[in-house]
Amino acid sequence: MEAVVFVFSLLDCCALIFLSVYFIITLSDLECDYINARSCCSKLNKWVIPELIGHTIVTVLMLISLHWFIFLLNLPVATWNIYRMILALIND
Repeated sequence: MEAVVFVFSLLDCCALIFLSVYFIITLSDLECDYINARSCCSKLNKWVIPELIGHTIVTVLMLISLHWFIFLLNLPVATWNIYRMILALIND
């Protein structure tokens, strides 16, 4: 069970790193005026929910599998993403 949790966590973290690089590349294109702000937002907004789900799944898995240190390392990021999503829902 522990190996499955860590393999899934590794794959999820790789996907989140890829997503972060995609965000940086898209924002760099916005900065260089290759794309306009509306298309940049439409490209990035559709990946916010999967990012939130990815961080939350890893955090909950570490809590369930009783890996407290890794859980505490992931907790601030998951909390920030949930807070950011709640603010976005309130402002809309």
